Amino acid sequence: MPITSVHKDTEALTMVVIAEFTAPVERLWNAYTDPRQIERFWGPPTWPATFYRHDVYPGGRSHYTMTGPEGEHSSGFWEFLAVDPGRSFEVRDGFASEDGTENAEMPAVRMTFTFEPMDAGSRLITTTHFPSLEGLEQMIEMGMEEGMRMAMGQIDAVLADLSSFASERGADAQILDDIHVRVSRVIRGSVEQVWRAHHDASLMKRWLLGPDGWAMTVCDLAEQVGDGYRYEWAPIADGAAAGAEGFGFEGEVLESDAPHREVTTERMIGMDGPGTINEMTLTPVSGGTLLSLLITYPSSEVRDIVLATGMTDGMETSYARLESELISL
Repeated sequence: MPITSVHKDTEALTMVVIAEFTAPVERLWNAYTDPRQIERFWGPPTWPATFYRHDVYPGGRSHYTMTGPEGEHSSGFWEFLAVDPGRSFEVRDGFASEDGTENAEMPAVRMTFTFEPMDAGSRLITTTHFPSLEGLEQMIEMGMEEGMRMAMGQIDAVLADLSSFASERGADAQILDDIHVRVSRVIRGSVEQVWRAHHDASLMKRWLLGPDGWAMTVCDLAEQVGDGYRYEWAPIADGAAAGAEGFGFEGEVLESDAPHREVTTERMIGMDGPGTINEMTLTPVSGGTLLSLLITYPSSEVRDIVLATGMTDGMETSYARLESELISL
């Protein structure tokens, strides 16, 4: 088992859990900051977690839901208080409703995760600070220590799986539930560069093209929350898409926290009905920047129709162009 010691201090109101791994610190850090990876071990084996949000930067927030063997749900949140990339992060951890809002009727704790290199790998020190002795006893009685042991016992398998999260993998679309799809791609470039690539019209027109044979003809950007945007594409006369009809999308910015996170609405121009909500999060990882795009569809039927269009392949083609643009800068 990775856990080597658990120490509960009823005077300091803390519980310190120490675990050791054969993987280097960088690999262990990535496992905790990549939503695709942390959801494979954060919940106990019979209560797997799905992370709908995971913003690893000061002021960021995570929201996850664990699903039990009978389909029952238990949700939680992290509020990131501090982040020292590759070394530590501190969160406020608590229970949440399924939409991610805090359940104030349940106790919240403060947790620090410290990553240390070792000769044979890495060490993770997790310190939980409880608000009171009653809070400590309540959380232990609810199975917090046992849950951490089960979660830690699953990390080794995730750390050993290098191919699923390699930086050279293309865009990957993961269906999270009936209306949520998460598209993930590691892009070789810094967080600031990838953010700029989504907010510089001249740069966007060079990479946000989808399949070959199209040109971006309109790129009206939103500058702040509440502003609208409009993107349009047209087929190139002598290109692979010659003869096809042009199309476009429009929407508005709901949230923006540069250069880490942006939430927008999106709807196809000329189409009736509700569109999608797109939540983009940029996280520094080994190999570049992990771009996570959580798409919320109005229904499972709309989700399936959009995925069947080859959306993921088109996004991969664009992200590959984006990488080429960043490398040439």
